[in-house]
Amino acid sequence: MELKELRQKSAAELAAHLVDLHKEQFSLRMQKTTGQLSATHQIRRVRREIARVNTVLVGKK
Repeated sequence: MELKELRQKSAAELAAHLVDLHKEQFSLRMQKTTGQLSATHQIRRVRREIARVNTVLVGKK
């Protein structure tokens, strides 16, 4: 998701998106551990998006 889209969301929507991202990150880590993850770049993408959401949330307070 782009930064412009994140800035347009409310704090509650961002918090819900953050929960979804953490679930996705956990799922990707489990796939990596079991050897089922073929696209390892997805872990990095999710980690960076979590950082973006956290940054926007801090700015909204």
